[in-house]
Amino acid sequence: MTTRSAPPTPPRSRPRPSPGARQARIRRWLPGLLLLSPSLIVLAVFVYGLIGWTVKLSLSDEHDALGNKGFVGLSNFVDLFTEDINDRFIHSLKNLLIFTVVFMVGTLLMGVLWAFLLERGVRGEGFFRAVYLFPMAVSFVASGVVWRWLMNSGTGDQAGGLNRIFHDLHLGFLENPWWTDPDWGMAAMALPAIWQLSGYMMALFLSGFRGIPADLREAAAMDGASTYQLYRHVIFPQLTPTALSAMIILGHMSMKMFDLIMSVSGAQWITEVPAVYVWQALLTSDYAKAAAISTILLLLIAVVIVPYLIYNNRVERRS
Repeated sequence: MTTRSAPPTPPRSRPRPSPGARQARIRRWLPGLLLLSPSLIVLAVFVYGLIGWTVKLSLSDEHDALGNKGFVGLSNFVDLFTEDINDRFIHSLKNLLIFTVVFMVGTLLMGVLWAFLLERGVRGEGFFRAVYLFPMAVSFVASGVVWRWLMNSGTGDQAGGLNRIFHDLHLGFLENPWWTDPDWGMAAMALPAIWQLSGYMMALFLSGFRGIPADLREAAAMDGASTYQLYRHVIFPQLTPTALSAMIILGHMSMKMFDLIMSVSGAQWITEVPAVYVWQALLTSDYAKAAAISTILLLLIAVVIVPYLIYNNRVERRS
């Protein structure tokens, strides 16, 4: 004897919202949309619109003031890596890499060190915080002018700036050509940037230190953890989000570095980075090349920032 199965229940159709409900929803969202619409329009036009225009220009043949002569595809990008005179673009990328590594490592080390000292407790903490943060109030142009004098490449009796101090103190072995050195000049160029942004990193890491719950410290102390073990296994792992944010900020700032380099050395081959190369291309009305370099810089910044945004979004969903 077979039993008949019950017929499947037809899926319920979602009830359509009534006209009154739709009007209520519109009235609820309309004020916020009207409030945000000016910012959205400005963002769409002056950010994403200009990005799209730059990408379009990088695919054109506009290499002079006579205007666009047609679509050339990726030819401008290929020329940067293959047919550029003396591998100029490759040279600027190498300079950028050296500058970025030294700048990020130096700034992070100084910021963490200062934050650690303040977190441990010192007299006059407010005074030291102000001293460390003061360089942030100075523009890159102003600090670049000062550091141009400090990093004077003269030696001996012709020395100036830091080299003069070393010479007068009979520390001639410390005199060096600074940013004019063909091998490590870009490492010296990072010194002004490290001086200017170490205080900002100090503030970030100090807020990270102060944001760690006291319960974790007390629990580690009750378990008999030493000061080294406390920082090594409890506190520093809690600073990982702060460190990631700091690296993202420093990474994208280094890729856009222009005013500091121009203030210290000017447009020179030995210190040229892609941002300076863009400016040089614009001076010669080579708009397609400038747009191609700008697009590559945008992609490099996206490679740095997008993974962080994805990671941050996943962490927020889990929490």
